[in-house]
This record gives sequence, structure tokens and C-alpha cells, in this order.
Amino acid sequence: MPPPPCSSATSRLLPSLTLYSRRTVAAASASAACYPAPAGGHGRRPLRYAVLGAGFAGLSVAWHLLKRSPRDSRVSVDIYDENGVGGGASGVSGGLLHPYSPKVKLLWRGAEFWKESMDLLRSAEQANGTAGSDTTSPDESLIWRRGIVRPPTTVKAADILLENAQSCLKSCSLQVLDSDAAQCLVPGLRVPFDFAVYMPLALNINPKKYLQALFSACQNLADEASSLSSEPKKLKLYKQHVDNLHQLSGDYDSVIICLGAKACSLPELANKLPLRTCRGVIAEFQLPSDTVEEYSNQSPSILSDAWMAFQGPRTVSIGSTWQWKSENYSSSVSDEEALTAKDELLPKASGVYPGISKWDFVHARAGIRAMPPLTTNGSLPLLGCLDEMVGKKSNCKFWLVGGLGARGLLYHGLVGKMTAEAAISCDENVIPSEFTCWKVIKPSQ
Repeated sequence: MPPPPCSSATSRLLPSLTLYSRRTVAAASASAACYPAPAGGHGRRPLRYAVLGAGFAGLSVAWHLLKRSPRDSRVSVDIYDENGVGGGASGVSGGLLHPYSPKVKLLWRGAEFWKESMDLLRSAEQANGTAGSDTTSPDESLIWRRGIVRPPTTVKAADILLENAQSCLKSCSLQVLDSDAAQCLVPGLRVPFDFAVYMPLALNINPKKYLQALFSACQNLADEASSLSSEPKKLKLYKQHVDNLHQLSGDYDSVIICLGAKACSLPELANKLPLRTCRGVIAEFQLPSDTVEEYSNQSPSILSDAWMAFQGPRTVSIGSTWQWKSENYSSSVSDEEALTAKDELLPKASGVYPGISKWDFVHARAGIRAMPPLTTNGSLPLLGCLDEMVGKKSNCKFWLVGGLGARGLLYHGLVGKMTAEAAISCDENVIPSEFTCWKVIKPSQ
């Protein structure tokens, strides 16, 4: 039985819509015509999607395309990333995950962002064979379930944290600890205002390992769907550079750009996106081998002017620096850049955890963030259809997932889900307008 046209897919994705305006009917008609012939059914060509980028956003989109495409459809998802899975900025991120701002205020749609990111984490853990576990070896761990503690360092911050801590998610609760409780949790923690906010359910993720596990989850999803249906689903990774969008347009029904800051390097998008680049350096420290005292496996990571993500009793990442308008996309860090980052980050970290001065600097890693414009709802990712911006030369549709900034790990689940739904239904209207309003903002120079 052939799949329904795109307009039917739209109504199926949005069951709450019961009234259809003239504009909606026109959009549905255009949507139904987005493919030149029926696709995806038995004996017909598959629905083909190209996802540019194998970081947080790209793998989330790929997973949701495979998960949400109709069961009776043949679907092919090709991922393009010259650096492979997690080879870009996502793979070198800090890995701290929670739905709050640095002032512990719940972010806009924070509950949805948190839920969707947790759903993807569970899928990755299952694919990795570590669901529900927390191994002691840093090299083997995918997730460290230690929570995060946030001590204020100024009077103003103390007042704001106390106020914001009154509202929180049950699924990621906040606790206000007095100084004794906070120092019991983290021996040696400096608590200048006699309290700290604790997020017991916040997580510390190994980003590279998580992305590799999420890619495996995508492969498993495709294999499982193919085994249960006569209409196979396929996933392929191509480690190659894409010079421009139109070189792919003749081969795919949709191309979804998830390249982070590198999206601006595509000729069709150059100087058209309101994104700013920001290079961040993260410093890695270890306890000297002759030091007996260790950081407790039960102690949380620390969020302050510099964050400290502890991956074990003797390993910590400290971040991050902010170098605006950088064009250095290399993940490697020169000796000079590493020393500058160390000198900037270490005093901030030792201000709340003086014991870090006993740890040795090992190396640094870096990545470029794509920072979106600030809106009334915060700094939100840029989503939406790019057909008008790119220029239509075929029946292929173009989509963007960009500007996840420093919150890619939190944002990627929901934005990947919404974009996949939009691509499958050929309808940008399934994406909330708060994520598409960037189109009227003047591009960053």
C-alpha cells in the first residue's frame, strides 16, 4: 500500500489541528508536490536524506529520521562528515548536561529539551551495552552520574541563585545545601556565602564516546526496521567534504545542514546566517601519580566561573575560554594557546575548589561554537527550511539545524526531532516559530 502524500503526513504529525486556513491548504498542496513521484513504498525509490555533520545535531536528526519515517517506507539516510563521528566541536565539548542557565534558572522549554536529550542518551547507552551502569574506568564510561554543584561567588549571584532554585524540574531537581552539606559532598569546596545549589540528577557525558554510541544506535535502528519490514532502512557515513549544497540536490529529497559554525562556509549560506563564531579551549588536568588523595567518585562536578567536569578520581576537564570571531577550526591547541587557557581557567577553578592547584595540567582541546542571536526566550538554535535562501534548482528541500552554541548536548534531542518531523512532512510549520524567527534578523558579519 503506497504511503500517504506529504499533506497527510502533516496532519498525522499534528493531530491537534482541526481547522485549516487557506494558507494551510496551500502549504499542504505545495508539500504534496515536494517529490516528483511517490517515494518510499514497495518497488519505488527510497526517500533519501543527506545529513551534513556527524555531531550532536546531525546524529539526532539521523536517528529521528529513521525512527519517525513511516514503517512501510524505504528510507536512506546518508551522513557526510569529513572528520567522522564526533570529529568536530561536539566531540570536544565539556559534557555537562542539565536544563538550567548558569544562574540555575530553568531554560525556556527546558523540560522538553531535557526529556529528549535523556531519550537519546538511553538509546546510546543501550547500543553501547552500558544502560544503567556507571563504570569506574574513565576510558570505559559513557556517563558519570554524579550531579553538579553550583556555589555562588558574589552577593548578587547568591541572591539570584536562591531565588531561581525555588523552581525546578522534578526530573532534574535542585537542592539548596548549607555549607556543611556542600563541603561534605565535595571536601575542600569553598562556600563563601554559606550555601550551594546542587543538581543531583545532572550528568557528565563523555561526548566522543556518546556520539559513537548514538551512531551505533542509528545503525541498530536501521537494521531492526529492515528486519521487521520488506521496506529496508539504510544508514551510511561518508567521510568526505561537501563543497556546496547543489552538488547533492539531485540525489536527495532533503538535505539537512548540521555543520555548526562550518555551515557559514557553504557558498550558498555565506554571510546569510546570524551566527557568531566563538572558539573555546578546555584544559585537562590529572592528579600526580604520587598523590594519594583522590577526588571522590561520589562527589559531583562543579559549576562556577569556570566549570570542572570530573571524569574519575584523578581526571578533570576545566572550561571554557571564549574567543569571539575566531576562524581557527582546529581541535588541536598550540603550546601558547594552551598556556593562555590554563592561566585564565585555573584561577577561576581554584576560587571555588582550591585543591585543584595540586593537579597537573596535561593538555588542552578546542572547538568552534556557533553562537545564535539572543531572543526574549534566550539564545535559541536556528531551525527551518532554507529553500528561499539557497535557491531552488531541483525538487530537493534544504533544512538547517544550527546555532546550538554551548548547549548542543541539551538542545540536540528536541531540535533533531522537530527538524526530522519537518523534513518527513515537508512542512516547516511543525517547527515552533521561536526557532525560525531568525530569518528576519540581519546576518552576522
